[in-house]
Amino acid sequence: MAGIAVIGAGMGAMAAAARLAVAGHRVVVYERAATYGGAVGRFERDGFAFDTGPGLLQLPAVYRDLFVKTGKEPLEACVDLVQVDPAARHVFADGTEVSLPNASRAGVVSALDEALGAGTGELWGDFLVRAREAWDRTRRPLLEEPLWPNWQVLAEREPYPALSRRRLLRTRTARTLAEVGAWELGDPRLAALLESYALAYGLDPRVAPASAAVLPYMEHAFGAWYVRGGMRELARAVYERCVARRVEFRFGAGVERIVEKDGRAAGLELADGTVADADFVVAGVAPTVVDRLSSGTAGPGDGEPAPQRGLSSLLTVQLALRGGRPEGAAHRTVVHAADRDEELDRLFGDSFAMARRPTVTVTRVDDSASVPAGEHEAVTLTATVPAYRDAPDRTSRELFAEQAEHLIAHAERAVPDLRDRLLWHEVRTPWDIAEATGADGGAVPAPALAGAHGHLLHPSNSTRIPGLFTVGGWAHPGGGLPHAGMSGALVAGLIVEGPDFRGSQ
Repeated sequence: MAGIAVIGAGMGAMAAAARLAVAGHRVVVYERAATYGGAVGRFERDGFAFDTGPGLLQLPAVYRDLFVKTGKEPLEACVDLVQVDPAARHVFADGTEVSLPNASRAGVVSALDEALGAGTGELWGDFLVRAREAWDRTRRPLLEEPLWPNWQVLAEREPYPALSRRRLLRTRTARTLAEVGAWELGDPRLAALLESYALAYGLDPRVAPASAAVLPYMEHAFGAWYVRGGMRELARAVYERCVARRVEFRFGAGVERIVEKDGRAAGLELADGTVADADFVVAGVAPTVVDRLSSGTAGPGDGEPAPQRGLSSLLTVQLALRGGRPEGAAHRTVVHAADRDEELDRLFGDSFAMARRPTVTVTRVDDSASVPAGEHEAVTLTATVPAYRDAPDRTSRELFAEQAEHLIAHAERAVPDLRDRLLWHEVRTPWDIAEATGADGGAVPAPALAGAHGHLLHPSNSTRIPGLFTVGGWAHPGGGLPHAGMSGALVAGLIVEGPDFRGSQ
């Protein structure tokens, strides 16, 4: 039995803690905030409640596996998990709309043909077949195994089987997601549909590898799921599973330093000066925080991918509306940018800028727990924005407030009576994300992807310091709720089984 100190109570950290406790270890989690969940939070005001992190869950099998491996009660006994249908409604720049059924290839093909024209559904369906091949090629090395020592194979080999395209005297294949959309899908609305999956993770589709095709495939194959009471309920269930397995939580416990002894991690020094001894340390915090706590010696091993830095963040506007949610309203509507090139140039350019009418995701939950008694509706608007580069000042705050107004105006394409029903709204900026997660600029990590010269791989869960492991969205296999859960399984395996651990089964 080993003593294990975990820094942070995010989803990946708690997933690792529960698994390690079941394996017989003494686990203590030190969290600087007053609660658990990390980015999976909840904001409440006047009886309205909003998720402040992910609004949907993909790959629920990751958390089903966690609950099976850590206790008798399955996931569905601990949360009310429901599959949303349609998976999403899309409102394109030209005014065309389409609602895509959840996890139904035939339904999606039919819906696209009816909304966009005959043949578009088949184009998308054929693309999903190729995306599945990319998924099959990368699923295990990217999600279920520790990062390979020869990870360069993943960086150099593009797993997406792009179609050959003859142009002039050259035969070319798509190398980026934008090229897949333009060359293989043809219709600009299908291309916008494809690119929206990358944009939701803060990825520029003009640069993101073709292997990012796995992102829409995950949703198509495994569905989009919501937890009644809000996604915070998933965090609550994981926390309670940890407590049931006798994981100890210490909230309001800031960590000042990772203690080393004889060349390996040996515990933590806390903000109050006390030292907590441990045989292993698991850090579920951003790379810059790990660097600070370890005096910069933890970093990735020689030759490993560097942590993602300077990424995008999210701007969220929470709307309290009078009047109930209309019957048949989609849980999620993606209102596409009015000008795709302007959005990408401004978002991923050198200046801190946002398009006036960007791609915005409108979330309308069908959940009585999100509204006060009577006829009301809680709506969340989310858009990708640059992670901030400087300390917040009056100008930058005004800029985000102005952009929030643009989001509300653009969202009226999905909710036409939004302004008339609006009681109040709250704006959540990248600074709020930074406060909750510790990530520089409020940056949000993307999932690991193959190709792109390794720029979208994440450092391995092991570090330069023996006995110190990293978990969560900034470590292998990257950002997103399912990936965080997978990182917890990998770290637990590396500690329990040692460096010969070859991945979850």
